[in-house]
Amino acid sequence: MAGLLLICHQRIGDEMLATASQLFDPLPMPVAVLSIDPGEDPEAACARGLGLADGIADHHGLLILTDAFGSTPSNIAARILEQHPSAHLVAGLSLPMLIRVLNYAGLPLEQLVIKAISGGHDGIIHCTAKGNCHAE
Repeated sequence: MAGLLLICHQRIGDEMLATASQLFDPLPMPVAVLSIDPGEDPEAACARGLGLADGIADHHGLLILTDAFGSTPSNIAARILEQHPSAHLVAGLSLPMLIRVLNYAGLPLEQLVIKAISGGHDGIIHCTAKGNCHAE
């Protein structure tokens, strides 16, 4: 089973994991969170992230989810990818994405990546005041 590392601004990852943990007790896969605070030294954060990644990655790989592509958390995630070449990174973390990943925790890493992306995409629903809702 792959490990899951959330790398996010401030407490976004902690809060999403806390919410998802209400649905999954215990969590179905090893999960760690790296929270990046404003003004934090990226080198120190990267070292902490590598330690977390090393602790949860096994021969099944590592999935890294980050909140916003191009931001400091995703840049740190990209550096962790350099040290874990079998890892995969998906940006745009949302609660539906996280829940989808946890629901399919036993899948091989490549399929888990597909589930993460579809969870984010399928979690976007457009509703009008008339009660009409549909996926975009």
